[in-house]
Amino acid sequence: MKTLKTERLILRPWKLSDASSLYQYAKDERVGPVAGWPVHKSVEESAEIIRTLFMRDEVYAVTLIDDDLAIGLIGLSFANESNFSIGDNDAEVSYWIGVPFWGKGLIPEAINEISRHSFQTLGLDKLWCGYFADNIKSQKAQEKCGFRFHHVIEEQYVEYLDEVKVENICRLTKDEWIEIQKQTY
Repeated sequence: MKTLKTERLILRPWKLSDASSLYQYAKDERVGPVAGWPVHKSVEESAEIIRTLFMRDEVYAVTLIDDDLAIGLIGLSFANESNFSIGDNDAEVSYWIGVPFWGKGLIPEAINEISRHSFQTLGLDKLWCGYFADNIKSQKAQEKCGFRFHHVIEEQYVEYLDEVKVENICRLTKDEWIEIQKQTY
């Protein structure tokens, strides 16, 4: 898996040595539960999550360009891995970032890069994103990147939290992405 770069970020494969920085941000109750996963309880738990969930194709550690410390995640889940039904040549985008980095536009920057990679390199047709009804920050990040509201899942079972939430689903097609690129440049 290759490394992706933006103006301020490097998106790179996860390493087991990222466990302590993952734990530093994932132990904060403001991060995981709004994204659909529980607060991490130890560096060892974070290492196990890296090993079993994050060390796979198209799941990236978000790092600042001048610092290799993992401060967040952005990744793609393909049709069989997605939390809801999507097309065979589509992917669901998932992301989070540590609280000290909120409000700096870093996640939209990462979403824009994963979108470019998805459409230009991987040749995908559509990207999908979900956000829980109470996660306004995530909604705004998706809207900034051109994702448009598609539908609501009124009772989405969230496996890692063992609870049911309302999830809003947004979509970005390749054609919509191309139009955004024409307007931007």
